[in-house]
Amino acid sequence: MTPQFLVRLAAGVVAAGLIAFPLSAQRGGAGSTAGSSSSGSTGAGAGAGAGGIGSSTGNIGTTAPNNGTTSNNPAPVITQPIFLSGKVAMDDGSSLPGPVTVERACNGVTHAEGYTDSNGNFTIQLGNEQGVFQDATDGGSMRGMAGVPSTSGNRSGLGSFAGQSSSDRLLANCELRARAGGFRSQSIMLAGRKPMDDPNVGTILLHRGTPGEGSTISVTTLQAPKDARKAFEKGQEYAKKNKWSEARTEYEKAVQAYQKFAAAWCELGKMQASAQDFDMARGSFRMAIQSDPKFAAPYLELSIIALEQKKWQEVADLTETATKLDPFDYPQAFLFNAAAHYNLRETESAEKSVKEAQRLDSRHQFPQIAHLYGLILAQKQDYAGAAEHLRSYLQIFPGATDAAQVRTELQRFDQVLAQNHQ
Repeated sequence: MTPQFLVRLAAGVVAAGLIAFPLSAQRGGAGSTAGSSSSGSTGAGAGAGAGGIGSSTGNIGTTAPNNGTTSNNPAPVITQPIFLSGKVAMDDGSSLPGPVTVERACNGVTHAEGYTDSNGNFTIQLGNEQGVFQDATDGGSMRGMAGVPSTSGNRSGLGSFAGQSSSDRLLANCELRARAGGFRSQSIMLAGRKPMDDPNVGTILLHRGTPGEGSTISVTTLQAPKDARKAFEKGQEYAKKNKWSEARTEYEKAVQAYQKFAAAWCELGKMQASAQDFDMARGSFRMAIQSDPKFAAPYLELSIIALEQKKWQEVADLTETATKLDPFDYPQAFLFNAAAHYNLRETESAEKSVKEAQRLDSRHQFPQIAHLYGLILAQKQDYAGAAEHLRSYLQIFPGATDAAQVRTELQRFDQVLAQNHQ
């Protein structure tokens, strides 16, 4: 296969949105993570749905980062039994430290739901407290608290929630995660989950932090004065409701009240970038970095702007920093890094990063990883491997807008393989 054909493939990928993503669909993400350290801190990462890079501003398959803040809104209580199953595993492939607690967190209130077996597998019924120990981090008994089911007189272990009759609002602002001292956990958003949904939630990864790593939560969030935090939280609430102008105004108030508020600068930058105010957005993200150099999110956000503008070396440099600060919470950072190196014709570096992206994306939130992996292998003339990953992409994301193009690529790879066997 000629280099010119590979260039055309890359151009097609850009047009399809794999490498150069629309800015309006990039901010924030679905793959949020939560801290499981003894301090009990909670963070949120960035992810994406199957249609593109996720957004903390309301796109499908996304969540808004909580940046260590807690909402005062109570979480809905489940009205029918909801069963969940899955697996907890270490991100580096090592063995779990022992049975791990699986917990539900709603609006900052955590509730132990069950435990894994020695192999990390779990099956739980949300809200069923039988045989589940609630420790001090859960605030003692959860019965009767807002957003938590009551098991009294209810064989299913599930209560009711006043004013939440619609199943679409069940488990709003709730996530499922693992808890183990000294580890951070990926989170699975539970919003909209219904009793008859597939109970298998996939794999939840745990990560042990190392010295020098940054955080999904800026330390400046904890240092911000009350008025700044109040404006920031109002901004998040407006963003959840897709009220972008109001959210932007509140974030501006937050940084005016506390100029070192890194999380607020980052959220303001997202609003500005979504409005195509890229110069303003860059300034806000740089203010976030200046306020907290170990806060990974603004590096990733700057890389998205550079990615849109196809400044591949800048993308590579920014995502290299982001992945060093946080090698766990942002699989898309490795995806962007791989795309940058692919376009710079640095195949080995591209393959190394796409492998990391694939390892962290245990629930296939970024099907583009498989597509890019196939193109990288084609660049190495490994057409059998390339075809395998393109088939995987189509299997994970059969409704992809570029499915026809990918099938054409796959046919060409198969033709090359057939010619090589003649």
